[in-house]
Amino acid sequence: MTRRSITMFVCATGGVIGTLAAIGVIGGFRLNLTPSEPLGLWRIDTLHRAAILGDLVFICPPAEPQLEAARQRGYLRRGLCAGGFAPLIKTVAALPGQRVDIGEDVEIDGKRLGSSRVRKTDGEGRAIDLYPGGTVPPGHLFLHSSFASSYDSRYFGPVPDSGLLGLARPVLTFDP
Repeated sequence: MTRRSITMFVCATGGVIGTLAAIGVIGGFRLNLTPSEPLGLWRIDTLHRAAILGDLVFICPPAEPQLEAARQRGYLRRGLCAGGFAPLIKTVAALPGQRVDIGEDVEIDGKRLGSSRVRKTDGEGRAIDLYPGGTVPPGHLFLHSSFASSYDSRYFGPVPDSGLLGLARPVLTFDP
């Protein structure tokens, strides 16, 4: 193979990959590479109603200093949301008006939320700030993942529902 043919092959391959990625983003497909939910290809289904408890959603986290610090620590990834964050896949655990208390576990309206053990430190032994608890304000959602090391509302609190992209639907996923 000549140098020119190698260059053309690499450019053509890059073009195909870029085109497929653009089609995926425009078509509402996302690749999940975090263990909070199964790894693989997911689709964003437009939500034509208000979010309800138990919805598995794609949501853009707000561009806030606390979340930027979390990204710098590696808890969140870069992506196309405002502030340069990647969308999160989380379950809606509490809605506006519901009371969230944070102790060793999360309680919502006095009932323990399953798989909600609160970690005081991350995998590198660094202290993690916790959401102090309170009532979920109007226009916000409290998000949760049952994955033990998930960075969710236990730590950053409720997020604006204006960042809601839609329901998260698995297309081709696997649990490692």
